[in-house]
Amino acid sequence: MTVETLPYWLVNVPKDEWPASCPDFLVDVDVKDKKMIGTPDAEYHRQTWPEVQQIIKTNRIDLLKRVPSDLRKYLGFTAKLKKEHGSVMEFVLKERLQWTDLTPRGESPFKDPGDLKILYNDWPYGIDKKIVHLVVWTKFDLEDDPATNDLAPKTRRQIEDYVREVFYSRVPAEHVIWFKNWSSLKSVHAIEHFHVMLYDPDMDFVRDVTNGDNPLSESVK
Repeated sequence: MTVETLPYWLVNVPKDEWPASCPDFLVDVDVKDKKMIGTPDAEYHRQTWPEVQQIIKTNRIDLLKRVPSDLRKYLGFTAKLKKEHGSVMEFVLKERLQWTDLTPRGESPFKDPGDLKILYNDWPYGIDKKIVHLVVWTKFDLEDDPATNDLAPKTRRQIEDYVREVFYSRVPAEHVIWFKNWSSLKSVHAIEHFHVMLYDPDMDFVRDVTNGDNPLSESVK
């Protein structure tokens, strides 16, 4: 079989590991994911830092993609989490964040360090490998503006101030960008978070700000 005639669920899988039928977690994937999973990794174009900046500045977060084989692993891993933990949210809350509740202690957002945690994005997008993708998880709400379905101006200013304080001191401003996913694109609902991407940062700083965290994708085959 050539790649063109392979079922999407066999692409990027070594022949000696081919399953006899389509794995359950790939049966009902949407058309967009099916097309991506059926694309050979060698044909995938990693998005550059300027491309990523443009995507985020124009709020086209839907254009961020994963490497085809990584998308396959991501879907398989999240399906396994749902079976073992009930939901991805429960796994993130208990295993990744190790929080027992989501009640903020601070009088206002970003005031109490215990109300936030910075971790790697466990399943980063297929972007330039010099880009480090982090997630800032919060116990407090990141309020939206009902009129625009986007972040409220006050919330945006608070996040900007936080990113400036935490990241700009160690990473050039032009090498830092952040975004908050649209509700429809969130893989983890009910736990507030926003994303920070750093281009070619000092990895000692990354280890420090994440408390030595490592993305789960590095340990999943």
